Amino acid sequence: MDFQTSIKTCFNKYAVFSGRASRSEFWWFFLFGILGGIIAAIIDVMIFGYSVEVTGPIGWIFTIVLILPSFAVGARRLHDTDKTGWWQLLYITIIGGLLLIIWFATMAEKKKNRYGPPVKK
Repeated sequence: MDFQTSIKTCFNKYAVFSGRASRSEFWWFFLFGILGGIIAAIIDVMIFGYSVEVTGPIGWIFTIVLILPSFAVGARRLHDTDKTGWWQLLYITIIGGLLLIIWFATMAEKKKNRYGPPVKK
């Protein structure tokens, strides 16, 4: 899956927490979030005059728009490794965040699991 397809898929499945997501779908959408956040920060600084340390209105709007699809693709990605999406609650802890990164980068199960058939790349 390429960058554009990943973004389209994640926004088409805006609040879909069922099913599975490939590693490329998750990580391309993650990159989109990082790049969009940087662009939003630049707009907030250049146009609205906010400090770099402060999140401006464009940054907040971008964050609010992205929060639900980010958790949805994260849940689907965990489903691909045969784990429940509730494991994302580990984001609350520092160690849990590191564990989630490892799980998000883990190879998918090649066979059907309790969350559905494998995702086609």
